[in-house]
Amino acid sequence: MRFVVCGGGIGVLSSLAVPLVATTMPWALANALITVASTLLCTELHALFTFGTGRRPGWREHFQSSGSAVAAYLVTTAAMFLLHAVQATPSMLTEQVVYLSASGLAGIGRFLVLRLFVFAGNRGPRRPELSLPLPRPALTRAAVGAAC
Repeated sequence: MRFVVCGGGIGVLSSLAVPLVATTMPWALANALITVASTLLCTELHALFTFGTGRRPGWREHFQSSGSAVAAYLVTTAAMFLLHAVQATPSMLTEQVVYLSASGLAGIGRFLVLRLFVFAGNRGPRRPELSLPLPRPALTRAAVGAAC
C-alpha cells in the first residue's frame, strides 16, 4: 500500500508534468527529465517509508533503482510512440490514460525489482525468533566424579 501511495502519487504528478514540460522540448526528453527527478524522489521515499530501511538510500540503492527506472522509461516511451503511431493527434486525456496505464504496469515491475533486489537486505530490525531453552542433560554421579 505504501508503494502505491508513494510511487503512485509521484507517478500521477509525473504524468501531469511530462506533457507540460513537453511543450518546450521533445516528448521523449521531457519524459527522461521527469523520470530522473521522480526516480530520485521515489527512491528516497521507498527507502524511508515503503520498505522501512530506517535510513536514506545510498549510491548503491540509487544506482540499482535507476535500472528499474530506465525500464519504466522505455515502457512509457514505447507506449506513447505506439499511441502516436496509431493515432496522429490523440487528446491529452488519451495520452494520460496510455501513460498512466504504462506507468502502472512498469510500477508493478519496479516494485518487484526494488523489493527483491534493491532493498531486500536493508529491511529494519527483525523481531527475534522465539526459541525455547534446550534441556540440559542431567549430571550423573559418574559424570561428576569423572569431571573432578
